[in-house]
Amino acid sequence: MSQARALSNIEIAQSARMRPIGEIAAKLGIPEDSIEPYGRFKAKVALDYLRTLEGRPDGKLILVTAISPTPAGEGKTTTTVGLGDALNLIGKRAMICLREPAMGPVFGVKGGAAGGGYAQVVPMEDINLHFTGDFAAIAQAHNLLSAMVDNHIHYGNELGFDLRRVSWRRVVDCNDRALRDITIGLGGPSNGYPRQDGFDIVVASEVMAIFCLATSLADLKERLGAIIVGHTRKREPIRASDLKAHGAMAVLLKDAIAPNLVQTLANNPAFIHGGPFANIAHGCNSVTATKAALKLADYVVTEAGFGADLGAEKFIDIKCRKAGLKPAAAVIVATVRALKYHGGVEVEALAQENLAALAKGMSNLQRHVENVGVKFGLPLVVAINQRAEDSLAEIAALLEWGARNDTPVVLARHYAEGGKGATELAEKVVALSERPCVVKPPYEDATPLWEKMKRVATEIYGAADITADTSIRKQIKELQQEGYGHFPICVAKTQYSFSTDPKLRGAPSGHAVNIREVRLAAGAEFIVMVCGDIMTMPGLPKTPAAASIDVDESGKIVGMF
Repeated sequence: MSQARALSNIEIAQSARMRPIGEIAAKLGIPEDSIEPYGRFKAKVALDYLRTLEGRPDGKLILVTAISPTPAGEGKTTTTVGLGDALNLIGKRAMICLREPAMGPVFGVKGGAAGGGYAQVVPMEDINLHFTGDFAAIAQAHNLLSAMVDNHIHYGNELGFDLRRVSWRRVVDCNDRALRDITIGLGGPSNGYPRQDGFDIVVASEVMAIFCLATSLADLKERLGAIIVGHTRKREPIRASDLKAHGAMAVLLKDAIAPNLVQTLANNPAFIHGGPFANIAHGCNSVTATKAALKLADYVVTEAGFGADLGAEKFIDIKCRKAGLKPAAAVIVATVRALKYHGGVEVEALAQENLAALAKGMSNLQRHVENVGVKFGLPLVVAINQRAEDSLAEIAALLEWGARNDTPVVLARHYAEGGKGATELAEKVVALSERPCVVKPPYEDATPLWEKMKRVATEIYGAADITADTSIRKQIKELQQEGYGHFPICVAKTQYSFSTDPKLRGAPSGHAVNIREVRLAAGAEFIVMVCGDIMTMPGLPKTPAAASIDVDESGKIVGMF
């Protein structure tokens, strides 16, 4: 008798018994007239209602992060969802806060980013595609500013833009390498002035960063006005407010800024709002959603993108610093497969037991544990996202490593079992969150920009030093002198390694981190340090996920994740 085929992630999501979104809101005490439904199963929560929560005490904030990502997969979002469901199962009032998936990776490599197995957020197809239109609104606001820049130049350039120093690019929510560097304004005088330009992916937009860091509509509009779009020939900055663009941009975002409420497969509440990448932006969901969740639940589980060297560092140094948030505990997600990959095993051989490779790959986990637990100061637990092919010997080796290093290691089976597979993890997180902790950012506001970058590179990445050519060093020095030295830094680098070389697995040390480009995000209030070969406009792989995604005659989506 043949074995039944396991359901795919999308098949599991499509068979879910979702509850009307009003019922999910009621679980949190949100009245029906304070939500704006987008169909039956998703809604926005009114900002007016969220303001009424300000006097309530905050719940405990739990950060889910991970080892350096690999092609083998780790399951950070899956673990976030499973942990949220497990906390509810053990009697805690809990909800989760996630970022919105970008369509670039959905149609590029991943094919979906809403959890997996029986630890998913739904409606999965909506969340992975247009959702409530937030990304479209962000792209429209960004590109409105782009159009107003070129329109101003076309009609006389009263502000005196130096066409060589227009820094505001355009954005689109798909991977398209052909748009990285382009020339615009061709075709004669009626089409404007020809100049070099380019596109970034929406998640790399400063508008996205501002959207996720803003605390109100007023704060959003002020930050939008502070965006620097270019300079004059005298090197004087020109801002969005000089073009009088920030008001219209805020209009485009006024509905989007309200958090999106959906549910897990277990019908527990989830906010999914905002979506900056952690390898090219700050990698955290919106401050608005996180702060609201902390008023509505006793435990809020959130994730920060990619490995802890990127997402968790930016969560601490940017989001928590700007919003006054304090996580109570952290979860570092790993899989046996991913650790063996960091130990040198290629993807096709990861299903085979290999204790030597596992031991070698533990160096990656070890450094993340030291960073999060010792350097950031967070109580932590390692969650092993267990897979069917993990051998008993490999599991025993991980547990023994945890005991030897005084680091709690918990097996979690939420992918196959939902919340009940993560109750041990939930119990451990509750216990850890009761411990007093002092969160320790790697640097202070007053630390000079060059030193901030050096501390992150040497203390978090294990590098020996940072490097930059003369023009980049001069630019950093000028930003310091112009009054931006108190801003945190946002490092854009490969997510696959502690170094800037994605092929260096494990925990490389002694390398140099080269700063290739520096970007001032004056509205988001951070300095982007672009390192190595990282691109702010990704390209599609040879066989993109889009080639397998389709819709049948009934409107049912197939092939996604």
